[in-house]
Amino acid sequence: MTRILAIASGKGGVGKTFLAATLGHAIARRGRRCLVFDADLGLANLDVQLGIDAPVDLGRVLEGRIPLERAVFRHEETGLDLVVGRSGSGTLAGLPPARLVALARELHALAPRYDVVLLDLAAGVEPPCRLFARASHGVIVITTEEPTALTDAYAFVKVACDRSRPVMVVANAVEDRVRGREVYETLARACERFLAFRLSYLGAVRRDPRVGEAIRAQKPLLVRHPTSPAAADVEDLAARLLAPAPRG
Repeated sequence: MTRILAIASGKGGVGKTFLAATLGHAIARRGRRCLVFDADLGLANLDVQLGIDAPVDLGRVLEGRIPLERAVFRHEETGLDLVVGRSGSGTLAGLPPARLVALARELHALAPRYDVVLLDLAAGVEPPCRLFARASHGVIVITTEEPTALTDAYAFVKVACDRSRPVMVVANAVEDRVRGREVYETLARACERFLAFRLSYLGAVRRDPRVGEAIRAQKPLLVRHPTSPAAADVEDLAARLLAPAPRG
């Protein structure tokens, strides 16, 4: 069964698009079919991070010119299928709810072609973020240890998540895995105390200068620096996501 997972954050600049692209790449390296969908309708940048010039983008779908399936672009270097957005289009970010719902339906119709679909959401809790988060089978919330990132991650869980479905946390740019667990526990305690809801922990990605270097070079981290600490951490996240659910 296809799993549609939204990758979200309360604030920008915490590594959401990096995680969507790199986690998707790690999933594809394990022989799974993976689609990464740039659902940041106003400030899309998945194509920029990967250094690609896609022949079509989501803007043409939302304008009614082509169906969603025709916007899928194969990225040979990672083995991913991508749907890229159109950066800087305020009209797309302000789409009416009915059009967003229709897009979510198209996405669900396309999803059975894949083992995993990753949605790279915009930062924040605007209507498109809430709709795509609730249309997913689960949400991966990425945060750093900064108090503002944790506060905004809590706000996202409170406002945007369907708490009947899994909400997983990734602590990004942390010193080590111990600190990653501490960041998760800080957020998890707040959600448990004030929302009566327990988050799950997917893992941590260590602070690694090679991440920034790969982004500047517009190359996938797992190609540019496959043995780096951050690459190993994302590979671990993929392994946990794809692990069979325990029985009983």
